[in-house]
Amino acid sequence: MSDREKSTDPAPYYEAHVFCCTNRRPAGHPRGCCAERGGEALRDHMKNKAKELGLKNVRINSAGCLDRCELGPTMVIYPEGVWYSVPTREDIDEVLQTHLVKGGRVERLLLQTADKLPADRARNA
Repeated sequence: MSDREKSTDPAPYYEAHVFCCTNRRPAGHPRGCCAERGGEALRDHMKNKAKELGLKNVRINSAGCLDRCELGPTMVIYPEGVWYSVPTREDIDEVLQTHLVKGGRVERLLLQTADKLPADRARNA
C-alpha cells in the first residue's frame, strides 16, 4: 500500500463551496452568458447575504464558464454538486436559506443534467 493510500484526507476547509458563474462572452454570442444576465451582481448579493446570515464556513466564489450558459445565471454548490439557475436576488435568498442554512433543496431552481432553456425564458432571452 502506498503512502497516498494510507493517508486520510484533511478536514474540509469549508462546509460548502459555492461557484457562481460570472463568465462573459462577446455580445451577441448565441449561447449568451451569465455575466450579461446579472451573474456578477447576483454573486455579490449572495456574498453579502451570506455574511448577514453569519455563514462563516461557506465560501462563495466567482467561476468562469460552467458550461450551462443558456440556463444562466448558474451556480453549483459543493460538496454535494447541486446545480441551480438563479435569475433573481429572491432566488439567491431562497437558495441561501433553504440549501445552505437548512440543508434542503430549492426544487424549482434545480438544474438537471439534461436541462435545456425553458420555453418561457427562451421567449424573454
